[in-house]
Amino acid sequence: MRRNLYFETFLVALAVILLEISYTRVFSYKLVYYFTYVVIGVSLLGLGAGGVFVASFERLRRLPAETAVLGCCVVAALMVLGGYLIVAITPLNLFRMVTSGNSAVVLGEAAKLTVVIVFLFAPFLAGGIALSTIFAADTERIGRLYFADLIGAAAGCILIIPAITWIGPPGVVQLAGFTFAIAGLRLARDAGGRWLTATAGLSLLLLIGSIFPGVLPDPVRDRVKGGRDVAAIYSAWSPVFRVDVVPVPMAEPATHFLVHDGTLGSSIISWDGDMESLTRYETMDRSYPFRILDPGPRVAIIGSAGGNEILGSLRLGASEITGIELNPVTVSLVKERFADFVSHVADHPKVTVVNAEGRSYLASSGKEFDLIWLVAPDSYAAMNAATSGAFVLSESYLYTREMIEEAFAHLDEDGILCAQFGEIDFEIKPNRVVRYLGTAREAMAQLGVEDFGAHAMVAVAPGFGRLNSSTILLKKSPFTEADIAAFRDAAATIEGAEIIYTPRAGTAGHPVSAVIELEGEARESFYETYPYRVRPISDDSPFFWHFVGFEAALFGGDLQRFNVEEGVGERLLLALLGVATAFAAILLLAPLVAVRDVWTKVPHKLAAGTYFAALGLGFMFFEVSLIQKLTLFLGYPTYSLTVTLFAILISTGVGSLLSERYAEDRDRAFNRILVALVVMTAIYLWAMDPVIEAGLGWSFPARVGVTIAFLVPLGLLLGAFMPIGLRTVSATGEYGAQYVAWCWAVNGFFSVMASVLSTILSMMIGFRMVMVVGLLIYVAGVTAFRRLPPPPSTSPTTP
Repeated sequence: MRRNLYFETFLVALAVILLEISYTRVFSYKLVYYFTYVVIGVSLLGLGAGGVFVASFERLRRLPAETAVLGCCVVAALMVLGGYLIVAITPLNLFRMVTSGNSAVVLGEAAKLTVVIVFLFAPFLAGGIALSTIFAADTERIGRLYFADLIGAAAGCILIIPAITWIGPPGVVQLAGFTFAIAGLRLARDAGGRWLTATAGLSLLLLIGSIFPGVLPDPVRDRVKGGRDVAAIYSAWSPVFRVDVVPVPMAEPATHFLVHDGTLGSSIISWDGDMESLTRYETMDRSYPFRILDPGPRVAIIGSAGGNEILGSLRLGASEITGIELNPVTVSLVKERFADFVSHVADHPKVTVVNAEGRSYLASSGKEFDLIWLVAPDSYAAMNAATSGAFVLSESYLYTREMIEEAFAHLDEDGILCAQFGEIDFEIKPNRVVRYLGTAREAMAQLGVEDFGAHAMVAVAPGFGRLNSSTILLKKSPFTEADIAAFRDAAATIEGAEIIYTPRAGTAGHPVSAVIELEGEARESFYETYPYRVRPISDDSPFFWHFVGFEAALFGGDLQRFNVEEGVGERLLLALLGVATAFAAILLLAPLVAVRDVWTKVPHKLAAGTYFAALGLGFMFFEVSLIQKLTLFLGYPTYSLTVTLFAILISTGVGSLLSERYAEDRDRAFNRILVALVVMTAIYLWAMDPVIEAGLGWSFPARVGVTIAFLVPLGLLLGAFMPIGLRTVSATGEYGAQYVAWCWAVNGFFSVMASVLSTILSMMIGFRMVMVVGLLIYVAGVTAFRRLPPPPSTSPTTP
């Protein structure tokens, strides 16, 4: 190379991370948040496939590195510009494809999906070819180049949240294309002529698209979300989820639905400021806890959304109301844009509305409440959309055993925790209620409560269609006879309401009564024989909505095809894992036919492949688990994503750079790194949870500092494995450049599978065990790699 390409490496990596994360938000709105993993997989697959292309095609390797990188940057920018248009306007019906038994429908949807994935894949492939070309052409500076790559990705993590806030995900997609174009601009200036004209023109178009995202088409949603038609009077993207405000025709009082990432999430109801206009709340299921509590309760509402429960609390006599809402856009609706619509309820002297994650707010507030009220705060909206920021599939830390313990710590002695859910087919499978009650029973046992049934009451009322509204009341002290009578009186005023459980008066044979009353082996037998997975959940595996096991999702013929809770998400994850594996195998093995003569001369392929596969799997297992666990600590899924990725990428880059200084004796370096990695894993297993629990109430900067302190040592360790391995394979013979590119590809392909597999394993065995598996994979990879001779400059290992 005539130039060093650190600048280009940095910008290509920056563009890739901006494109990947912004597309996860686009697809979360367009389809479902499970499709996040398609984007992640396509991104990693493109980067890995770039390595295969470089390794397999001699004409590509013979190009001057500057020319190849310039061409890749221009192609990537062009494909971003055109690819977003294809992605946005192509109607995909994912649920129909998964659930339809009509082969023509399945094939038609699959064809459209293939077109979308091809256009999604193209810029990542171009970026992968550019990075692989740079690494293969300058192996002597591989540590510094890898550092530039990781620093670019870390910079993307810093920029992505403010960028999404300012210009929205479609604008950030264009910004990523602009960054690709800028990455080629210096090389285009050297090449001159058409290259410079094309690069400058693309840069200008993409800059306009990023500055003025309103000119871009809105993504067409999946049919199950309503397709093209959303008669919104206001729309806004945020890093958490997109909000569309949609008027409800003929509603009285006037009502707007709040559509979260294309799915109905909550509502905002007009109020004229007159308390007498709120009498409807007295005959709604929202009245249950107020009928039991003393007058003037202090209320914390987790998931206050458009303020419906705030209005109900005002009418039902609350003296102090704290509305806690995750999405800043939703908060701004109540406080600013639609403040007149609700008579400035957020400014009412009894009301405080805060933008925060509910559990973190409780921990940091230092307050006690008479009622902590969870009004289905995530269901299929808030946390689901929040998790779409990349690797995060954290169904909810709001329903775990530890959260219930935290809530009880902030209740008055006679305080009540109220959880309300929309439950599909409650009479057949009250899954949400049963799981929450089982989890609450474990939490209260930890707090010394022996007779759980004396502290629980449950009722259900009709909702929309098959959707029922269920209410769970958990009291810190046992319910009195007066409490039970008040509960029954409240149910009598609610149309169609049915009491499912009160102390000493449960419905015989009902799953709710079983999970509350059964003891020991009988309760274990209930969990084993119940047709769905409803065991209690903890922070280590907080997948509240995971009711169908993966085996049942594949082979369970009695599952209801059109019920979104009947294994659709699990089937999508498994299908994605299968597709990723197939694509990885095809793109990894098929191109090798072109270089089969060379490939037979490359030594130690199995050992090297095992090592770089282990790096892809192990790194992702650690990364995904830590992002998940730190979501709770940092309070926002988006903060966890950006802070965790930033800390890991920066420290991994530094670790890569430092490896040049201490890895002269490769095998001794491996020994020291693995010992240190065992120590760090032990710290994560036994020290991280107590720190998270103790630190939930700390200031946000303090929590960020502790997070970085936890992650930097890990990054320094993991960052050394890649350059040590690449230096080794590059020195194995005359085909070192092809060997480096192939190993980079292997790493990318197994990272693709790990991005999905880590989530599946987390749902099955928990985050802690996934990290243990990651550690064992690193040990296995290093053990295999020791078969390769050290580079010539490496000293032999001293016994």
